[in-house]
Amino acid sequence: MLERKEPELAMYLAKRLAGACVVLWAIITITFGLMHAIPGGPFTQEKKLPPAVMATVEARYHLDEPLWSQYVDYVRHAAVLDLGPSYKYPGKTVNDIIAETFPVSAQLGLISLFLAIGAGVLAGMAAAWYKNTWIDYTMMVGATLGVSVPSFILAAVLIQLFAFTWPILPAALWKGPAYVVLPALALAAQPTAFIMRLTRSSVLDALSQDYIKTARSRGVSTWRLLVHHALRNALLPVVSYIGPLAAALLTGSFIVESIFAIPGLGRHFVTSIYNRDYTVILGITIFYSFLIIFMNLIIDLIYPLLDPRIRLQNHKEG
Repeated sequence: MLERKEPELAMYLAKRLAGACVVLWAIITITFGLMHAIPGGPFTQEKKLPPAVMATVEARYHLDEPLWSQYVDYVRHAAVLDLGPSYKYPGKTVNDIIAETFPVSAQLGLISLFLAIGAGVLAGMAAAWYKNTWIDYTMMVGATLGVSVPSFILAAVLIQLFAFTWPILPAALWKGPAYVVLPALALAAQPTAFIMRLTRSSVLDALSQDYIKTARSRGVSTWRLLVHHALRNALLPVVSYIGPLAAALLTGSFIVESIFAIPGLGRHFVTSIYNRDYTVILGITIFYSFLIIFMNLIIDLIYPLLDPRIRLQNHKEG
């Protein structure tokens, strides 16, 4: 059985890898075209540089070459994971910027992700089990607020409450565990609300199935009924949402990182657009796209563990 599964898995991974390469190439091409369609360039300033200086700078970064030549050169270097130098940070490459800032964003993103999954799933289960009670109504009001209130407003409220009114947590910077609490709460609020609503609707649907009624008639405990029977099938929509969510949280949030003065990847991505730092824009876009593709692959591999019918259907189709 294992011998049969291994070639199938290898073939599946090979197809996904080939598809990922095509998707990344398309993203590079579209992003490259959009960047160069914007008026100006990375060295365009209010005070124009002398023509001789501008020519020297453009020649150094090969910006004086035809656009197709720049494109081919970039794709060739990107294929070997060389994302090029930054135009606005002398002496630094895009690889250096990602290596320095991604660990910070990833640490904050992972904490926010686990917080959102844990709180969202538990709240959704409680709301579904106690449907049409004050617990359900309270959870739904909280979910509505979580979706509606922007993260920068929530961040400002958290800073006011826990850094000034009750000064128990630091307001900004990134110097230790205490500095993670407020930005993690601000970043996790909206995903928590979405996960809670997804879990509630999925668990409600699962609780109406015949196998749940059968388990109830056999005297299965509430906790076992929810966790081992209803939740396993109800998690499929939540898992689908977690893939792109994880990629988004791990690469950082410009708003949250700016408010809390966190030296993460999200700030560089947005400032690179203002600065027209072409290589940083392309590099972070490629990195973000790779994370989405990788997370979606992990999610696809998790699906059969939650619902064996998905694997059986795939075998029948094959």
